[in-house]
Amino acid sequence: MIDKLEMFIAVAREAHFGRAAQSLNISQPSLSSGIKQLEEQLGVQLVFRGSRFGGLTPEGQTALIWAQRIVGDARQFREEMRVKRNGLSGELRLAVIPTALTWAARLSSDFTKRNPKVHFTILSSTSREILALLDGFEVDAGISYLDNEPLGRVHTAPLYDESYVLLCRHDSPFASKAEVCWSELKDETLALLTPDMQNRRIINQIFAEHDISPVTRIESNSIMALTASVETGRCMTVLSADIARFLTAGKKLVVVPMSEARKQHSVGLIVPHREPRSPVIDALLTSARKLSTALDRES
Repeated sequence: MIDKLEMFIAVAREAHFGRAAQSLNISQPSLSSGIKQLEEQLGVQLVFRGSRFGGLTPEGQTALIWAQRIVGDARQFREEMRVKRNGLSGELRLAVIPTALTWAARLSSDFTKRNPKVHFTILSSTSREILALLDGFEVDAGISYLDNEPLGRVHTAPLYDESYVLLCRHDSPFASKAEVCWSELKDETLALLTPDMQNRRIINQIFAEHDISPVTRIESNSIMALTASVETGRCMTVLSADIARFLTAGKKLVVVPMSEARKQHSVGLIVPHREPRSPVIDALLTSARKLSTALDRES
């Protein structure tokens, strides 16, 4: 039953039988047979079929919620038994907003030093994608904003407060400034993250508070692309301070602090509000809190 439920979840996620089968490393006929057997066991049709996937039936929508819960519980049960036998081990899937990827590296490195049998998969995702991935049991935890947009029922562990910097070339008129006011960016050509990124929505709010409509030449969901665009000298960008300093190392780029006339936003670890939590998730929350405390002491 668990295997068939995982097939059903994969079909709902991929909205395509072929891709779902590929994600599970099984053949498409095996997947179709498994879904049909599940429908026979439950006595309802779960999927509209034609020449291709036609969506979930109303019964399928309800079944998906139960399937995700059951499969999630089964995974946690297996993990609990594995921990009893081997200690903390297995895979931890972590979805992270792009501006916090350096913190994901710090957290995973710190965690695996203590727990070498745990393997991390780190995915770059928007804040909204992270919540959907957590709800769908597709990742185990996320790193995202904690206090700007609703998170729902989650446990959190703050890591850092995000501050902003201007990224420009070394020959830019802004490069010699000790600090840049937001109002100074009026009419300046910028490269910014796409509007689906919460970081961009926060920056848009700040510009609005200063009655500025940014002149955006380039938009991208890749911070690497924004940094490369600044290197050409045709624009500047506003980024989170930590990721900006990491990406500019060794380049002819300058990081200039933006004046902070508003509350900084907290970024941290988020995990689903499920009880009991798995031992690995408990250990990850503990590591996040220790990392934040240690870096606060250093600063």
